[in-house]
Amino acid sequence: MAQLELFLQTLISGFLLGGLYALIALGMALIMGVMRVINLAHGDFMMIAMYIAYWMFTLFGIDPYISVFIAAPALFLFGLFIQKYLLTPVMKVESILPHNQVILTVGLAMVFSNLATVLFTGNYRSTPVNYASSAWYLTDYWKNSPIELSLSMPWTISFIIAAIITVGLWIFLTKTDTGKSIRATSQDLDAALLMGVNVNWVRMVTLGIGLVLVACAGCLFLPIYYLYPALGKQFTNVGFVIAVIGGMGSTDGALIGGLILGIFESLTATYIGMGWAPAGRFAIFVAALVFLPGGVASIIKKWRLGK
Repeated sequence: MAQLELFLQTLISGFLLGGLYALIALGMALIMGVMRVINLAHGDFMMIAMYIAYWMFTLFGIDPYISVFIAAPALFLFGLFIQKYLLTPVMKVESILPHNQVILTVGLAMVFSNLATVLFTGNYRSTPVNYASSAWYLTDYWKNSPIELSLSMPWTISFIIAAIITVGLWIFLTKTDTGKSIRATSQDLDAALLMGVNVNWVRMVTLGIGLVLVACAGCLFLPIYYLYPALGKQFTNVGFVIAVIGGMGSTDGALIGGLILGIFESLTATYIGMGWAPAGRFAIFVAALVFLPGGVASIIKKWRLGK
């Protein structure tokens, strides 16, 4: 029974972690699908949002979850600026290097990371919210449960908010004109242009939305994670691994890939060791490239065609 409890506890923890991972990957997949750009500064934008939430908490006592309403709009506007004045001019310039806009995002990542180190030092920071160590237990709701399971309150709240944001993104992409324009641009750029879609405007909005998603993820991670300037690289790697697992540019695949990676890392940390989680991430990344090059998206596509 103890082994079953440990397995279920690990599985649930991985599922909660995967929900937050999926939110990071959704932003990267959306940018990748529409703009054909691998945003290697993705995690550093998340780091910026986390610092915004941190200082809101430190200076004004604003809860990190409430800071979503501050950090997300700020990153959206920042995304519009980055796309209009940096990415768009670079994409128009012919270069011997393919995808030179990707190189630009690498430069942005280095600038953001070093600037954060200069401004805030390399110290680890956290937001000591009063519910950080709170948990809820299955037996509180099911008195006769033969299994004793506990869930962290911050992890649970973060997952629920991430799920709400994900549903909101799905509604936006499927029900609004802007969302349909984004999907059309992602599926066929030339056809979207012929249909009168303003592709430059769509790209600006897409980058903004992608940064909104990663900003939300940063605020949701802050109550349960340490903050430091080099944090961005770790979460850029996470987003990229999930994008490969899910299928490059696929939002559906990113959602499933995030859950897969979260559960896989949780199982690796529990049964092998905490230090092996990054190695496990690399292993599943290589396995996806070798055995499922199209990612989960290729399976989803075959399933839909089969229907």
